[in-house]
Amino acid sequence: MLSIFKRYIALLLIFIGIGFLWNTPFVYPLKIFVVFMHEVSHGLAAIATGGQIVEIQINPHQGGHALTQGGSRFLTLTAGYLGSLLWGGLILLLAARTHFDKAISILIGIGMVAISIGYGESTFTYLFGIGFGVALVAIGFYLPEAINDWVLRIIGVTSCLYAILDIKSDVLDRSNLRSDARMLSEVTGIPTEIWGILWILIAIGLTLWFLYLSGKTSTAQQTPTEENPEEISNL
Repeated sequence: MLSIFKRYIALLLIFIGIGFLWNTPFVYPLKIFVVFMHEVSHGLAAIATGGQIVEIQINPHQGGHALTQGGSRFLTLTAGYLGSLLWGGLILLLAARTHFDKAISILIGIGMVAISIGYGESTFTYLFGIGFGVALVAIGFYLPEAINDWVLRIIGVTSCLYAILDIKSDVLDRSNLRSDARMLSEVTGIPTEIWGILWILIAIGLTLWFLYLSGKTSTAQQTPTEENPEEISNL
């Protein structure tokens, strides 16, 4: 029970720390990472529904676009906000409930480098995607498992938090005519505000679920006790 309490406290401290440093240079790279994953999610949804990625671009102002061809426009548009949230949740869960943190850091880094080289269409996309990716690979190779665990948890929590705030800002910013919510409204005829409310509710619900699961004890983390003698004898 005490270890579970400590894990939830750790997640809470990460959440508070990120919120406190939200508008500082410390969190800025993490925000750009989430934007990168947002655009990648658009592209992956296009591929999954029979389309293809033409280009992916991000900019220093925490914006970007994914130019796709073919596939389901509805699912491709939907995948941006929810995709970055799901990536963040998955990273958080893997960090909290497995012992493969170093390998996960390396895989994410390699993926970012490959996507940036294959689909990046701006200098900033190349520099950030390759730079952040190489940094994650280096962290995975050269830093201890515990450091990788914290890095991944911070990335995961930031991704979940940013996805919620990103949805809110896009819905409230009526001047942004090319936001995902507005373009989805054009496709479906359902008002932008309805999509925004729906996505925010889903995002908050998933974030709380991810945080709850991340604080629980996984099977791999359980220690033998008198209540499970089969684990004690199975040396």
